[in-house]
Amino acid sequence: MRKNISIIGTGIMGYPMAINISKFYKLKAYNRSYIKSKNLKNYNIDICQTIKQVCENCDFLITMLPGDKEVLDISKKLLLHMKKNSTIIDMSSTKVTTAQKVYTLLKKNNINFLDAPVSGGPEGAKKASLAIMVGGDAKIYEKSKKLLRTMGNPTLVGANGSGQIAKLCNQIIVGVTIGAVAEAIILFEKNGAKPTKLIEALRGGLADSLILKNHGLRMIKKDFKARGKNSTHLKDMQNILELSKKCNIELPLSRVIKKMFKNLCDRNLSNYDHSSIYKEILKK
Repeated sequence: MRKNISIIGTGIMGYPMAINISKFYKLKAYNRSYIKSKNLKNYNIDICQTIKQVCENCDFLITMLPGDKEVLDISKKLLLHMKKNSTIIDMSSTKVTTAQKVYTLLKKNNINFLDAPVSGGPEGAKKASLAIMVGGDAKIYEKSKKLLRTMGNPTLVGANGSGQIAKLCNQIIVGVTIGAVAEAIILFEKNGAKPTKLIEALRGGLADSLILKNHGLRMIKKDFKARGKNSTHLKDMQNILELSKKCNIELPLSRVIKKMFKNLCDRNLSNYDHSSIYKEILKK
């Protein structure tokens, strides 16, 4: 039986995700700002004008939204329009408590829910190679896996909320690694060497990574157009430290990285790419 799929949120990540879903499923899309979704009609995607319209007869609905407030607000509206036993998959990055609140709210109304945040940035969204970290009921995950695979590589990591925990752990590694790459690039540059040669020389070694290749090159080119915003990574680091406090553990590296992203945001660089931590180290 054909499944009816919908997506809410067609910004920098949701737009290419919608395109990839549409290669396998008939898709409806809704975005609060119509201009961000209107060109999706070129991919045979139905553009909806209202939340009610995008929810109509929907089996699986994906949300890709900026943060907790938007996810909590939309979940209450979806209750009014989603049919019983349908599934909502939130692929936004939120607090663990937000995922748990939405799960409880929807389950009371016989609607299934998975928290499934992603990593890989706009490039991964375009290539359908996103890492998708899923929290929720195993049976619902199995029913959703084929859909999730149109966007990347899903893994069920545990019960409801576990997907968001995995995403926070991902952001620790990403944030600390971006900082380490920035320090290495700066040290190499300041000693008169060509930094692209550093990336080349480290290829295949323990220090090699996608962050070295991608973010390192952005630092060298001084290309700080946002793929992942400083404001978004600051939000993630704040959520990491809030969760660690609840667990009564100290994360000193995360605390340093959080301060650096806060400094960038305080310098009106909120909408710069998170590779601009390079600028914070140089204080330029």
